[in-house]
Amino acid sequence: MTLKNRISLLVSLLFTILFGLASTVIFILYSNYRKEEFRDRLEIKALSNIKLLVNVKQIDNQLLKIIDQNSINKLYDEKTLVFDSNYKLIYSSIDDAKINWSVDDLKYLKKNKTFFKQQGDYEVYGVFYDTNDKDFYALISATDDYGKKKLLFLRYTLILSYIFFTCVCWVATSFAVRKIMNPLNAFHQKIKNINENNLDTRVETKSSKNEIDLIANEFNFMMDRIEVSYQKQKEFTAHASHELRTPLSRITSQIENVAADRKTTPDSKSFLKTILSDVNQLTELINSLLILSKIDTKNHENNEVHRMDEILFSAIENLNKSFPDFVILFEIEENENLDTALEIKGNKNLLEIALSNVLKNACVYSDNKQAKVKISSDDEKLILSISNTGTTLNEEEQKNLFQPFMRGQNSKGTTGFGLGLRIVQRILTLHKATIRYYASGINTNLFQLIFNL
Repeated sequence: MTLKNRISLLVSLLFTILFGLASTVIFILYSNYRKEEFRDRLEIKALSNIKLLVNVKQIDNQLLKIIDQNSINKLYDEKTLVFDSNYKLIYSSIDDAKINWSVDDLKYLKKNKTFFKQQGDYEVYGVFYDTNDKDFYALISATDDYGKKKLLFLRYTLILSYIFFTCVCWVATSFAVRKIMNPLNAFHQKIKNINENNLDTRVETKSSKNEIDLIANEFNFMMDRIEVSYQKQKEFTAHASHELRTPLSRITSQIENVAADRKTTPDSKSFLKTILSDVNQLTELINSLLILSKIDTKNHENNEVHRMDEILFSAIENLNKSFPDFVILFEIEENENLDTALEIKGNKNLLEIALSNVLKNACVYSDNKQAKVKISSDDEKLILSISNTGTTLNEEEQKNLFQPFMRGQNSKGTTGFGLGLRIVQRILTLHKATIRYYASGINTNLFQLIFNL
């Protein structure tokens, strides 16, 4: 799970839990408040009835019933019972509702003064009233229909609010976190495309107070140090390779002169040819390292247009001079846009080196010293396909094919250092092109060089 998804999930869950707890607490508090408020109303009603019976002598039971019936504070489905000190019922309201009571309830009232309990849908309140002459017990029962409706309305309001605001929170949090994380995504996309050819890439920053910008600043400082170190390494390789070429050239010249001398014995000539072969391999390695060190995006920007078929013919011609026994079969796929597709912007010398390396590899590692070259275009791309017949590479070798000094099992018996394809990849990357390898059939190797038009 990504960081932004974890943050969105955490914030949304936190809001959901807190809002749910708050809604539950509100509902419980209001429910308790309703009970207390209804209890107070029952208490006032019960005490008022007792006081009218006790303190106003002109009021009898029938008159009290009439007053009770027309009271503006009449409770819903109310029933009132009043008892004297002998637990005798002295007053009962005219309602049809019933109160389940016993003498034990009245005794409990005398001891505890009041009680409040639930009987089905009814709530019953009992009160003990003590006068100088007599004791009175009152039981009043009613249904808080109005309060329960408000409680039910509050419940549905809280549930719907919980569902609505939870959904809003999840959506808003996801949107907000995504917006906040956009600079980090841009930062990620920027650094993902950095390689040895664009070490000068830097991440733009706006404020030093933003944490992401602080990271970007530190990243830029790190890239400065890496670029300086990399450039120094390349300069050292270039200087060392250049300096080594001069003594190697002298050694090569001297060996060739000694080998050509008539006084040199055949055994000595054979020995000198072996040494010369080793010196030539060393020279080739140094030349490859020199080429790698010089390939740089900033130093080889070239907008000149060249035809790839002409560069290919030149590479084939140069290859035949060094390896006259190599055979290269050539084919061009007819296409309306082919003439336009063959025109590529870039450095002619580097492109010729890349094609020469691929062609040389195809011939060297073939089983008949032959390679087939096919030029085609498709979907605004120029494709150069170079194939040969020979031992194919396994999956592990294919993964590391373009790494420096990588050589497969099929390289046994052939000279080389594993830098040719690395040079090809670096040159093609410089020209925004790619190279791919396919084991296209049994004992068939295929390289495709793809140029975007």
